[in-house]
Amino acid sequence: MSYQDQITEVSQLIKSKNGTWDGINAEAVVRMRLQNRFKTGLDIAKYTAAIMRRDMAAYDADTTKYTQSLGCWHGFIGQQKVISIKKHFGTTERRYLYLSGWMVAALRSEFGPLPDQSMHEKTSVPALIEELYTFLRQADARELNDIFRAIDAARKAGDSAKAKELLTQAENHQTHVIPIIADIDAGFGNAEATYLLAKKMIEAGAGALQIENQVSDEKQCGHQDGKVTVPHEDFLAKVRACRYAFLELGVDDGIVVTRTDSLGAGLTKQIAVSHKPGDLGDQYNSFLDVEEVPAGGGANGDVIINRDGKLFRPKRLPSNLFQFRKGTGEDRCVLDSITSLQNGADLLWIETEKPHVEQIAGMMDRIRAVIPNAKLVYNNSPSFNWTINFRQQVYDAWKEAGKDVSAYDRAGLMDVKYDGSDLAAEADEKIRTFQADASKRAGIFHHLITLPTYHTAALSTDNLAKEYFGEQGMLGYVLNVQRQEIRQKIACAKHQNMAGSDIGDDHKEYFAGEAALKAGGADNTMNQFG
Repeated sequence: MSYQDQITEVSQLIKSKNGTWDGINAEAVVRMRLQNRFKTGLDIAKYTAAIMRRDMAAYDADTTKYTQSLGCWHGFIGQQKVISIKKHFGTTERRYLYLSGWMVAALRSEFGPLPDQSMHEKTSVPALIEELYTFLRQADARELNDIFRAIDAARKAGDSAKAKELLTQAENHQTHVIPIIADIDAGFGNAEATYLLAKKMIEAGAGALQIENQVSDEKQCGHQDGKVTVPHEDFLAKVRACRYAFLELGVDDGIVVTRTDSLGAGLTKQIAVSHKPGDLGDQYNSFLDVEEVPAGGGANGDVIINRDGKLFRPKRLPSNLFQFRKGTGEDRCVLDSITSLQNGADLLWIETEKPHVEQIAGMMDRIRAVIPNAKLVYNNSPSFNWTINFRQQVYDAWKEAGKDVSAYDRAGLMDVKYDGSDLAAEADEKIRTFQADASKRAGIFHHLITLPTYHTAALSTDNLAKEYFGEQGMLGYVLNVQRQEIRQKIACAKHQNMAGSDIGDDHKEYFAGEAALKAGGADNTMNQFG
């Protein structure tokens, strides 16, 4: 329905109230409706899940159409990312946000900063999803409000052509609401707990949930030691719990991303149930580090496994955990991934210890031999030292090719003295093209950085503190922050407008007419910013 048709419809509604609603302006109602396109979190979840489905199909047809996201820990951070995307690229196409459980734990828990071990309040996760979308919806309202003000100015100036052009912009406005891939960790409990939390996350707006195959009460960050996985049937129960939550709430396109930490997880808490040789439980147990039980029998309290008529004792640690054989991580990742896709998962996530295209591709080749359209979400993690990793990869490639590497110390390639070298330049180019290369070679549909704004906030704050509390004083802020905001046309230079002051003024005028007490008059210092 066109803008004018909507005004006509609302006008008829007002007229039907026999004068009691005559104080309501029909065009103001239409504007407010356009500024609030999404009424509930479920509206958002359905909308964003459909976007991801379309993007997945586009990637299957063309691997250059991979998607990207950056991690968020606050609604304002997510809002500014999307505003920046629209500003610099004109579209949000194939750009998402990532909600990192690590950052929720470190920055949003009432307990204070916590490690990524699922110790934070699980309710803080859906609360952050709701907060992110509240800020994104406010970005819509603000941008449309500016258009509406421009329409009024064009009408006042008698420029009907400009007013018509602006009306078209309003009717075709591209929302800031984009998909969020939301981290549900290991489910924060059993399958029922996972289901209940998944519902809250979906109701808050999540169209995609990412769940990992670690034990909930032993969960660790994917890039730390001590990770403990669960048998496949335990994990698949939680995957199904997420799917049930989506279907119950009518989000039929909901995306489930299954993460395997098996590459770096050498421990399990449970021996899997097995009913016959070769079943899923037997395959899980086949990776255990075992020793044959002597003829006299095992010791008191031993767990015994029967394999082809022989008895074996899994090696149990003092922690009461069982360990897998070294070198089985990739095989377990492949089995985890295939099993997940065969049981309802939509996308995979393989947590690795380094960013290496061929390592990732080696596993994905095996997975895609069974499931050709398997697609990966990959963590371009700040836990990797990208500089040293890629410099060492180039060093090794040069050495293997017979190129002279005597000018370089492989272990010391992080040294600033190498920054201008040919090796460093080649490594940086490989970092630049990593996402495109990995998406083409290794089936990576989505690239994300989990914790970018954790690090950018720390870096920018350090630089500001050094300047402001040092000799630069106020110039440290003006030169490096405010002047850059103005020069780069950062919307937050007008922070009152960014926080909704102009929207509030217009609402006051809707509500009170000429009697409205507005903040945006001649004495508002934001006018200094043009």
